[in-house]
Amino acid sequence: MREDVRISLPDASSLAGTLALPDGTAPAAGWPGVVVLHEIYGVEPDMLDVVDLFAEHGYAAILPDLYSHGTRIGCLSRAMHQFVTGKPGRPAADIDATRQWLAGREDVDGDRLGVIGFCMGGGFALAYAASAPPGVRAASVNYGAVPPDREELRSVCPVVGSYGGRDQGFGPHGRRLQEHMRALGIEHDVEIYPDAGHSFMTDGHHPVAKLALFPLRHGLVRAAADDAWQRTFDFFDEHVANHA
Repeated sequence: MREDVRISLPDASSLAGTLALPDGTAPAAGWPGVVVLHEIYGVEPDMLDVVDLFAEHGYAAILPDLYSHGTRIGCLSRAMHQFVTGKPGRPAADIDATRQWLAGREDVDGDRLGVIGFCMGGGFALAYAASAPPGVRAASVNYGAVPPDREELRSVCPVVGSYGGRDQGFGPHGRRLQEHMRALGIEHDVEIYPDAGHSFMTDGHHPVAKLALFPLRHGLVRAAADDAWQRTFDFFDEHVANHA
């Protein structure tokens, strides 16, 4: 069941969000939860499909519209600044407000949370998880930016990640993430799919991006996507849903 919600922010404004819940009555302890962070394109149909997919797997999923805090141009500019610099800013604060909103629901177990992101949202998910937010047990980083300095990730929770080997922009970040996690001794499952490019896990329709960002090799690759989703849910089930 999917519904539109508003997420209150400390400055008395709010974020638009989309919430999807599993069918039936919540367990006594509450459902495990996940914060879904969208690609640079914003809240598109393929991102809405992701919250539905998590709900079908027994998670309460919230997708905040990170472009809804102020004007879209201003939000995009701030998001891009954080994306490029890796410095915390309003997007990071908005993500944390979303986590608090989800954890505060009576039908959600705020001690069993995950965060997943794609493209821009993948980098945000990793950076946010590295701040050790309460209750966040796993992060899924999909073709997202990874900081060169591994020390920035020392406090990150277990990480599952998926990258495309044909993605000339972000494929190398997948290898960097593998190296950082190994060096830091953090539990992880990071896979690079040689036949996939950027945005290969969701069925998004971005014809302009496919032409303008040709080196990224945009587009769904079903076999790689199916495997990446299976790995993601296996990882989240172990570290989030089954967290004791």
